[in-house]
Amino acid sequence: MATRKEGMRSEVSAETPLGDVLDFMKLLWGLDHNLQRVSKAMTGKLGVTGPQRLVLRIVALFPDIPAGGIASVLRLHPSSVTVLLNRLESEGFLARKQDPGDARRIKLRVTARGQRVASQTQGTVESVMKTVLSRFPPETVRAAGEVLAAIGAELAASVDKGASAAVPSKASALRKAAPRKAAKK
Repeated sequence: MATRKEGMRSEVSAETPLGDVLDFMKLLWGLDHNLQRVSKAMTGKLGVTGPQRLVLRIVALFPDIPAGGIASVLRLHPSSVTVLLNRLESEGFLARKQDPGDARRIKLRVTARGQRVASQTQGTVESVMKTVLSRFPPETVRAAGEVLAAIGAELAASVDKGASAAVPSKASALRKAAPRKAAKK
C-alpha cells in the first residue's frame, strides 16, 4: 500500500486500494450505510424501519413466537429486540398475548396492519437482497454468508472478551483483595 509523502497531492477515490482487510471493511461500511438509507426510506413509505419489518416478517412466519425466539433467530441481545417490539406494538403492528400455559411467557402476533407491512416487498431491504442474491449461484451466497457470520461472531467475541477483561470476576477480585498467608517454612 502506498503512503502519502509530504508535499505530494494525494488522489483518492472509492476505488483507491487500501489492502485486503481495509478494502473489505470499506465494503461493509458502505453496505451498512446503504442499509440505513433504505431503512430510512422504508420508514417514510411503510412506517417501519428495515429491522422492524424483519421482526414483523419473522412473527408472521412464526405466529406466537416469544421475544426470546426472535432474539435467537436474529442473533441479537433480548434487550435490543425489546426496543423493536415495543415500537411495533405501540404503533399497532404487533400484538402481545400472555401464554395461557406459562404466565411468564408472552406470545407475539402481527396485527392486520402489521401483516400488510410484512407482505409489502417493493422498496424494502428484502426485495433488494432477493434481487441481488438471485444473481449468484447458491454456493457463492453460502460462502458469503459464512464469511459474514464468521466476522459477526468474531466481532461479538472481541466485545465479550473486552468486557470480561475490563470487569474482573467477583472471585478474582476477592482473591486479589484477600490478605495472603505467610508461607510455612
